[in-house]
Amino acid sequence: MWFRTPGGDLLLDYIPVLVHFVIVVGLTAALPALHALVGGSRPTPPKMEPYESGVWTIGSTRERVPIRYYLIAMLFILFDIETVFLFPWAVVYRRLGAFGLIEMLVFVGVLGAGLIYAWKRGALEWE
Repeated sequence: MWFRTPGGDLLLDYIPVLVHFVIVVGLTAALPALHALVGGSRPTPPKMEPYESGVWTIGSTRERVPIRYYLIAMLFILFDIETVFLFPWAVVYRRLGAFGLIEMLVFVGVLGAGLIYAWKRGALEWE
């Protein structure tokens, strides 16, 4: 490229990253400051009431959450991470060949066995 020195200075390759970082930091500082200057604040009792996900709260906010909620959340994260591993594998599948296919089948098999175990134990039942 036109800005590369004959020695191939790699630091020049990071200039776009540095510019992007400076823009992100500048916007992160400027947007809240602009909101504070222009937006103003007029808290009223209706604005200060708890409101979550489009539903008004009913009952105490100190209620205990069932453990099944956390089990399902952990299972969701587990299978979400599985998809994170499946996408890069699919990109390089042809280069991995049969060995890569067998490894992924073992990986999916172990996770499938875990899913069947959780299903049989009733971890996916919501009451």
